[in-house]
Amino acid sequence: MITIDPVTRLEGHGKISIHLNEEGEVNAAYFQVPELRGFEKFIEGMPVEEMPRVTQRICGVCPTAHHMAATRALDDLWKVEPPSAAHKIREFIYNSFLHEDHTLHFYFLGGPDFVVGPDAPKAERNILGVIQAAGIEAGKKVIGMRKEIREIMTEITGKVIHPVFGLPGGISKALNKDIQDRAIKASERAIEFAQWTIGLFDKIVLGNEEYVKLITGDIYRNETYYMGMVDKNDKVNFYRGDIKIVDPNGKEYAKFDVHKYTDYIAEHVEPWTYVRQTYLKPIGWKGFVDGPDSGIYRVNPLARLNVAGGMATPLAQKEYERLYSTLGGKPVHATLAWHWARLVELLYAGERMLELASDPEFVDSNVRTLPDKLTEESRGIGVVEAPRGTLIHDYTTDENAVIKHANLIVATQQNAAPINMGIGQAARGLIQKGVPVTDGLLNKVEMAFRAYDPCFACATHTLPGQLPLNLEIYDHRDKLLQKVNMANYDRIDTIDSRIQEEIK
Repeated sequence: MITIDPVTRLEGHGKISIHLNEEGEVNAAYFQVPELRGFEKFIEGMPVEEMPRVTQRICGVCPTAHHMAATRALDDLWKVEPPSAAHKIREFIYNSFLHEDHTLHFYFLGGPDFVVGPDAPKAERNILGVIQAAGIEAGKKVIGMRKEIREIMTEITGKVIHPVFGLPGGISKALNKDIQDRAIKASERAIEFAQWTIGLFDKIVLGNEEYVKLITGDIYRNETYYMGMVDKNDKVNFYRGDIKIVDPNGKEYAKFDVHKYTDYIAEHVEPWTYVRQTYLKPIGWKGFVDGPDSGIYRVNPLARLNVAGGMATPLAQKEYERLYSTLGGKPVHATLAWHWARLVELLYAGERMLELASDPEFVDSNVRTLPDKLTEESRGIGVVEAPRGTLIHDYTTDENAVIKHANLIVATQQNAAPINMGIGQAARGLIQKGVPVTDGLLNKVEMAFRAYDPCFACATHTLPGQLPLNLEIYDHRDKLLQKVNMANYDRIDTIDSRIQEEIK
C-alpha cells in the first residue's frame, strides 16, 4: 500500500491510501479526512444571530463565504429583504473575496503544479517556485493585488479574515465617496491583474504541449452531473440566484430555489472518512462511479461554467467562449481544466466589482431593513457560491431564535465522491508495474484532488460519537489483517504477535 500523508497545498489535513495487488497495480484508492470539526453540533443551542461570526471560524481560507451564507440565511429566517444598496455592497465584497481567493489558489496552491512543473522538487512547488519561474515582478504583482483587495475589504467589513459587517436585513454601516473611489480603483486593477494572469496561463500552461495533454487526457476526466448558481439570465452569479444542475451531456436536469435543495441533494456516509458524500437524491447513491446513471455531481468553477449560459460581463464572456472552443465544447469534464475556469471567474469577479463600485447606490445611506422578532419556530436557508462551489447554510430555530438544528452543505463535501474517483483514476493511470513511484508521480495523483481546491475543515461533518484513532494493517493481497483502536493502547507491542511477525 502507498500512503500520501499528509496531502499538501490545501486547507486542512488529509491523506491518500493507494492499495496495490501482487502485480503492483492499483486495486483501489481512498481519500481520507481524519480530522473532525463538528460545527453542526456545537452551534446547536446558540443564538442564530451569532452564525455569521461563528461559522466563519470553520475555515481560515474562505471565512467570507460562510459569513455571507449565514447572513443570507438570517435574511431568510426573518423574512426581511435588505435595501438595494446593502445587496450591492455585499456582492462587491463577495466578488472581492472570490478574486482574492482565486488568486491564492492559482499562485500558492494549485498553480505551482503547472507554473513550476508537476515533477519539480516538492520544495520548489510553491509560491517561491512560482516567483522564480515567472519573475520577481510577478511576485510583486500577486502580493500587491491581494494586499490592495484585502485592505478595501477590511475597510468595509471591519476584518478581512473574519468579517463583522453582515446583519439580518443588510450590513453594519454605509459607505462614503472616498471608499467608493478606492473601490473603483481596486476593481480596475483587479481586472488588469486577471488579464495578466490569464496571459501567464496562456504562456506557461496552454503553451506547453505536455501540460495540454495532461489537462485533456483520460487520467483526469470524470463524466458527472454539475451544479451551480445562476442569475435570472442564466449567467454565473456568486451572491444570489437559483441552483441549476446539468447532466453529463450538458442538458438541464433541474433548476430550483435553494429552499428545495433537500428534494435534490442527499448525503451518504462512508466508514473510512469524516466527510459525508453527497449525491442527487432522485437518482440515488450508486457508489463511486460516474456517468448519467450515477447520482454523483460536482461543484466548483468549471461546474459553474458548465451549468450557466455564460458570464454576465463582457471580458469574462470572451474568455468563457475561448475555454470551450479550445477544449471541445460544453460540458468540459477535464478536472484540471478547473484551473482555467478559475481564471475566467477571476476576470468576472474584477468586472463585477467595478460594476458594483461604480453604481450610485454604492454610497446610499439606507443599508439595513430591521427585522421583526420571531414568534415561533422558524427556518432560514442561505446559499452562495464559495470559491470551491455551492455553499448552503440551513438553520432551524425555536421561538427565541436559538438554533435547534443546523445543516451545512459545503463544496468539498459535494466534491468528496468525485475526488475519490479522481485520485483512483489518476493512480491507476500513473502507477504501473515496473514504473518507479517517484515523488513527482505521487504529486500527479495529488493533482487530481488539488484542482478542487478542497477545504477539509468545512467538510468534516459526520459525528460517530468519538474520535477513533485506528490502525489498519493489510497484507500484500490487500486483506485486512487487523484493525486496532489505538486509543486503547499505549504501546505498539500490544498488537497481536502474529501481526507483528507479518509486518516484519
